[in-house]
Parts: sequence; C-alpha cells; structure tokens
Amino acid sequence: MEGCSSGKEGPTTEEKVKVVQELQPRYPVKVLLDVSGLKRSTYYYTCNKTNKDEKNDDIMNQIIRIYYHHKQRYGYRRITLELQKQGFIINHKKVKRLMNIMGLYGVTPKAKYRSYKGDMNGVVTNQLLEKKTDEENHKTYYERNFHTVSCNEKWVTDVSEFHVASGKLYLSPILDLHNREIVSYSISRSPNFSQTLDMLDKAFEQYTDLSGLILHSDQGWQYQMTRYHKILKEKGIIQSMSRRGNCLDNSLMENFFGKMKNEMFYGYEYTFQTLEELKKAMEEYIEYYNTQRITVKLKGLTPVEYRNQSLQI
Repeated sequence: MEGCSSGKEGPTTEEKVKVVQELQPRYPVKVLLDVSGLKRSTYYYTCNKTNKDEKNDDIMNQIIRIYYHHKQRYGYRRITLELQKQGFIINHKKVKRLMNIMGLYGVTPKAKYRSYKGDMNGVVTNQLLEKKTDEENHKTYYERNFHTVSCNEKWVTDVSEFHVASGKLYLSPILDLHNREIVSYSISRSPNFSQTLDMLDKAFEQYTDLSGLILHSDQGWQYQMTRYHKILKEKGIIQSMSRRGNCLDNSLMENFFGKMKNEMFYGYEYTFQTLEELKKAMEEYIEYYNTQRITVKLKGLTPVEYRNQSLQI
C-alpha cells in the first residue's frame, strides 16, 4: 500500500501552467483553464512566481488586470496605451516582452459572412475612390480615400453572420469612418430587408440632417433595392458601392467584424446556449466597443471619446 500511494498521482500545478502557456497562443485561456482545472488566480500567481521580476511586478500585475478587464481582447499596443493613460512610463516593446513572459496574447482576425453580390457598376459608383494622375507616365488611376475631417461625413455598412448550435444571427451595423463608431445596428435571425430598414431608422433617429453624407456598402442585394435608393435620396445621402470583386473597398467595415468576432465570438461559441444569449453578448460588445475599447489609430481614445473631442474642436 505504501509503495502504491507514494507514486505520482498527476501533473503538478506548475506542469499544468506550463502547458497552458504553450497552448495559449492557439486557444482561449478560459477554455484551457476549464480543461486543466486551474483557477485563474492560481494560474497567474504561478506565472508570476515562475517568472519573478521584482522590478516589473507592479506593471505585470496591472497588465493582467487590463488584459482580463477587457476579456483578453487587448494586445500589447492597446495595453501600452492604457498603461500610459494610467501614468506608467513604458513603451510597447517592454509590454510585449512582459506579456510574452506571462503568456498573454491578443486575438487576431478570421472570416466573415458574405451575402450575394450583384453587379451595380455604372448604376451606383464608388464614392470612396479618388482619381489620381501619374503625370510622368501619363496614366490615370484610383485610390481608396477613407479620409474624413468630421463625423457623419462617410459611413459604411455590411452584414455579418454569427452561427451557434441553436441557430444563426445576422448583424447589420453602420460605422462612421471618422471615429470608427457604430452609429446604429440591427440584429436579426435572417438577413432581410426589414433589418436594413431598422438599422437606417435607428441612425436617422440620432441624426436628422445627413445631407451630403456618403453611405458606402458592398453590392449585397439589400443595397440594390429600389426602396433603399429612394430612402437615401430623400435624406440627401449619397449612395456608394464597392466595385465588384474589390472587398478592400469596404475593408474598414470588415475589420470591425473581424475584431468583434475574435474578441467575443470565436472560441466562445459553445458558451451561447440560446440565440437570446448570443444577441445579448453582441449588444454588450458593441456598447463596449463604442465606449470602452480604445483604438490605436484614434490616439488611444474610444470612438465616443474621439467624437466628443472632435465636436469640441
């Protein structure tokens, strides 16, 4: 009996932590901790004990707090900006090194839903293209122009699918190119035209005068409807469409879908038992994205903070 009980019963906490650190770049840490049976506090206590760095202990603890406050959505660049806002004097290289030591990694983009694309070339032009001239070679070409000087100057829209075991939900948002804010959105169990109208109505409730605004989309069937054209025209909105086969023309909208899915959906699909749970998570994420999630290109501000700053200027 003595000999039997003296044998090793299973992996130690340190061994489990090492495996989680190795797998973390590929799988959500929440899933790894559930499978390993490790508590989050135990995991990070062991990480810090193993990689003890007395000089950077406060910074490392704050990095952990920021990382989990934002549900593992922040990579080293945004965490650097958060630390700097809190008064830490630190650059992104050091933050990246400390996050690597602790096995903390931000998520990266994947794919999106693609609706049917027609061909409206020549009927609705791409207003986000700017004509350029190469005088040396006597050639004319076009470049994408996402530049804005104020909010409500250029909006983009599209539809993306979220698929879980209990069914599918479709998200139809409008994004302002100036501050990357989600102006309005609609969530539906099917990508129908009523969803597009609901999204527009919510936007028009916020802003009554949108004359001269450019609203860009791909060539999805929703945006080819006669009623859609008429509504925009009545509001003085200029309709714009991507060229066929040029998904980069609407890349900023697709970038948003990539961020959203990787930060609240991919790897967590199994946690949504019903479509109502998924819908609530989507709504919470958009609120978080607009009001809490800082953006590097907005100088470390959230979309709402950047809009408010722009209005003051």
